[in-house]
Amino acid sequence: MKSKIKIPENKLHRIILGWALVLGGILGFLPIVGFWMLPLGIMILAVDFAFARKLRRKTEVWWGRRNQKRPN
Repeated sequence: MKSKIKIPENKLHRIILGWALVLGGILGFLPIVGFWMLPLGIMILAVDFAFARKLRRKTEVWWGRRNQKRPN
């Protein structure tokens, strides 16, 4: 089941939010911010930037192959 998350409709707001999450994810060792912010920021940036779409897609394929190899 896929859930839907609303992201800003304004391109500038998406870019700012995406980069803020990526930068916060890089500082994941600090309290409150975390490494969870990095993939979320990349997913938001993937709406507008091809490099982020490519990175997101490669990660999805890697994750899917990784999970297929695991025995149940």
